[in-house]
Amino acid sequence: MSSFALLPGAPDSPVLLHVPHAARAIPDGVREGIVLDDAALERELDHITDAYTDRIAEAAAGLAGRAPWRFVNRLSRLVVDPERFPDEREEMLAVGMGAVYTRTTHRGELRAAGTAPEPLVERYFRPYARAMSEAVAERLAAAGRAVIVDVHSYPAEALPYELHGAGPRPPVCLGTDPFHTPPDLLAAAREAFSVCGRTGLDSPFSGTYVPLEFYGRDARVSALMVEIRRDLYMTEPGGPAGPGVGVLAAALAALVDFL
Repeated sequence: MSSFALLPGAPDSPVLLHVPHAARAIPDGVREGIVLDDAALERELDHITDAYTDRIAEAAAGLAGRAPWRFVNRLSRLVVDPERFPDEREEMLAVGMGAVYTRTTHRGELRAAGTAPEPLVERYFRPYARAMSEAVAERLAAAGRAVIVDVHSYPAEALPYELHGAGPRPPVCLGTDPFHTPPDLLAAAREAFSVCGRTGLDSPFSGTYVPLEFYGRDARVSALMVEIRRDLYMTEPGGPAGPGVGVLAAALAALVDFL
């Protein structure tokens, strides 16, 4: 089974819902390099996983008038985090959370000191990045533009790994990029998610994901990160989903329909 999936939408849809952090799966060979015991690993997965965001995106795709495409990571971000820079540009290296994490959400040891990231980057990160670039290129060819909506969630209470956890934690945080997030996309998202309560901007998480091939270069690729506070739709940490999943899916579908 591939470590990611591109799920088709309408042939002429420019929209690509990107779901990078919803999975908990860790291949056996990768598990061997994680120093946590099984119980501690399950607790870490509860904290770090954007639980049910794949379900929200799937439901939104079914509700939308013109179905978006979906690019879904099937592996935990503890394998690799496909949204990090794979080099020294990544600010999360300061807390051991570059493309390959060495520290936990509570700043404990996840992998042994000196673990080389390159084997995991080569095995998982680069194929993911290539496939995502190809998916964006396909939307450009089919629709003349591509809109990446990055679907995430975050805990109601800040975790120790967060570099900017002291700021506001609104029900929905919208992460933006000065080059790739046009005003009309941001305005549409604010309107669509107004049913969920207040929307905030770039706090506690900022930015959005664009494949490096297009990042800062191609204005036909627009992007927005949607960060949903987990208490809106689930019991934290790692508990069951609630009725908020349907509300959020409808809001995301409304955004897709605008695009």
